[in-house]
Amino acid sequence: MRAVRIHSFGGPEVLRIDEAERPEPKAGELLVRVAAAAVNPVDWMVRAGLMQWLLNNTLPLTLGCDVAGSVEQLGPGVEGFREGDSVYAFIHLTRLGAFAEFATVKAEEASRKPETLDVVHAASVPVAVLTAWQAIFDAAGLESGQTILIHGAAGGIGSMAVQLAKWKGARVIGTASEKNHEYLIALGADEVVDYRKTPFETAVRNVDVVLDTLGGETQEKSFQVLKPGGFLVSLVSPPPQDKGVRAAMINVQTNGKRLEEAAKLIDDGVLKTLVETVLPLEEASKAIALSQSGRTRGKIVLRVN
Repeated sequence: MRAVRIHSFGGPEVLRIDEAERPEPKAGELLVRVAAAAVNPVDWMVRAGLMQWLLNNTLPLTLGCDVAGSVEQLGPGVEGFREGDSVYAFIHLTRLGAFAEFATVKAEEASRKPETLDVVHAASVPVAVLTAWQAIFDAAGLESGQTILIHGAAGGIGSMAVQLAKWKGARVIGTASEKNHEYLIALGADEVVDYRKTPFETAVRNVDVVLDTLGGETQEKSFQVLKPGGFLVSLVSPPPQDKGVRAAMINVQTNGKRLEEAAKLIDDGVLKTLVETVLPLEEASKAIALSQSGRTRGKIVLRVN
């Protein structure tokens, strides 16, 4: 089978399209015939070796964690799925393997894909929706009537967070370049700050939750806009604990049951996903470079089978 693999860590030049052995599903796993796989920032970080301290991946390594396709084979002991089921999943970062014609997925990581989405759009959902949900609800405890500031609101995770927060009944403020304001308002944002023209810390006050997708100076300034008792949740770097508010960093976890809930929200029209770019598997290097640029709106997806 074709697979996008790395045999060493480094820049785009280390990516190879290999002929690899088709994996065999172990107990509790599904073998998925991959139709599409989405690209995430973690893919270039893994490629560069920046995640080894946490993941300890073994080389050669097939990249990719966001996947949609059909069940080709059931491993021993799998219940709740049948061969031929259309599924989507987030494969844990310690295993990866989505950028290939076949991938093994633990049954508890997978769910039947939303009926209203094709495979390309379904592949764009798992990491984004799980990260947003775990950050703003599980970690920060966002509730109806509260206000949340979402940085990088037009990205894959940010746009899911905007919609989930609005669904919960929160007031939503996002930061984004001017070209993305109309898009975010359509998703439900109550206010959008153009970070290129207006320092957000001068325009926003007394928010209950900040979703930090950028780190660095943005994270530091975000403490200024939180009300006492507020919560900053970061996706990129551990926040300091001496700012007089609550703060935490999360690492997204797999959760097939949550993907079932997300599929229902999508089919009910509550959540939408935007795929900006679709490329063939052979252009994975270009897709990952686009993701690394940080200038995309929505998601980038590789079409596989």
